[in-house]
Formats: sequence, structure tokens, C-alpha cells
Amino acid sequence: MNRANVLGVGVHAVNLTLAADLIIQAASSDKKGYVCVTGVHGVMEAQRNSQFKNVLDHALLVVPDGMPTVWIGHWEGYKDMGRVFGPELMFEVCQRSITSGHKHFLYGGNPGVAEQLKLNLKKQFPGIQIVGTYTPPFRPLTPPEKADLQAQVAFLTPDIIWIGLSTPKQEKFMAESITDLNCKVMIGVGAAFDIHTGRVQDAPRWIKNAGLQWLHRLCQEPSRLWKRYLVNNSGFVVRTALQLFGLKRYKLVSPQTSVEY
Repeated sequence: MNRANVLGVGVHAVNLTLAADLIIQAASSDKKGYVCVTGVHGVMEAQRNSQFKNVLDHALLVVPDGMPTVWIGHWEGYKDMGRVFGPELMFEVCQRSITSGHKHFLYGGNPGVAEQLKLNLKKQFPGIQIVGTYTPPFRPLTPPEKADLQAQVAFLTPDIIWIGLSTPKQEKFMAESITDLNCKVMIGVGAAFDIHTGRVQDAPRWIKNAGLQWLHRLCQEPSRLWKRYLVNNSGFVVRTALQLFGLKRYKLVSPQTSVEY
């Protein structure tokens, strides 16, 4: 599978349809891995933290969540590459799973969010199998809590676990947990839990296509997000300009796992 080189982060040259195809395919096979929905925030986090970049390098799939990553992919020749927005990916895979029969587990969110999301998804997609939810504390799980989660997942045997934390927390959790939890695929979808339960308002389509969803989010949560966007967006623009003009080269690490289509 081709990958765009986004400041040294390998972002798979997929669109929403192809990403959902690959996830359903992986959940139906003996593959076991995690999917990172990665935009500017994730790419810039990888510049600062080599361990986090290693997490991305080992992902089954890294999809372009954000128009800037898509534009770089187009510049590198991947014309069919399209944005794979976490909440939209969740809906696409959930809809397909009604036919495929795959089972889901929801991990993340504030107290009550995962249960509300379960109800909303069941209403949106009658027949979907959501076998369980888990609301983690705002800290790393203790050994007994890890054992409890593992026991729940082992009993419920979901095919797909959706992770609704934030970057980089959700990616690190998936990398640490993928071998211990009895599932096929883990997918980190960030704000999808809050968007699909109405706690965060989604941006209009034209704002997304213009690459301005960060501004829409900033207007909703300025105190939490202003520093992230100020640092990440400005740094991304500078580094991308250097890469595109050949003034700085970023090595793309060979993928540790691969997807086929």
C-alpha cells in the first residue's frame, strides 16, 4: 500500500471508502493491528516524540485525518487520496458491519459518553452488534483495571474496538494493548465519541474541505485548543514548506506491518 511522506510520517494513500474496505478486510482475516487517524496534530507530535513516531510506524493503517495531509499526498502524486475523518470512518465501518456481522466495543470518553454513543449507534444502524463499553479513568490503568478490561474483552470477543481518547494518548494505548486484548482491530477516532453524542458540534462540509476544521474546533474549545493549534499549525507550515522545496528531507521508515488490497 502506497504511503505519502508527511514530514517522515507514512500516511497511507487511501480515501474513506478504501480505508473502510481495508478495516473490514482486516477484521475478517487473521490480521491484528491498530489504525491511527492522523492529521497535523499527530504528525507534529511525531516530530517531537520518537516513541510516538514509532507507534505510527507500527500501525496497520495510518489514514489522513486532515486536508493538509491529503494535499501533501496529492503533491506526491496520490491523486485518489482523500480525507478520512474519524467520525465519518466510524459511521462507514459501523454501517458495513451490519452486513459483515462484525462486533464492536467502545472504549473512552467521559462517564456516560460511551453508553450514550452505543444507544445512538444502535438507533442509527439497527442490527449493529455493540457488545460492550468501557470508560477509563483520566490516568493510566492500574494492573487490576487492565486485567478487568482484558477479561471483559476476552468474554465479549469484539472484532473492532473503537478508542475515543485524544492524540497521542489513544495511539499509545492501542500500541500497548493490541497484543493483550482479544480483538482484531483497534481504531483511534478521537473526538468521534463527543461528536456522535452531540457534545461537540461537527463542522460544515465546506469548512472541512477548505482545511479549516481546526478553526471551527478552536471556536468551540478555545481555552483547551489554542496552544495546540498555534504551535502545531505554524510548525507544520514551516516544516512542510522546507520539505516541498527540497530544503529538508524526511526519511520514511519502512512499514512494520502492511495492509493489502
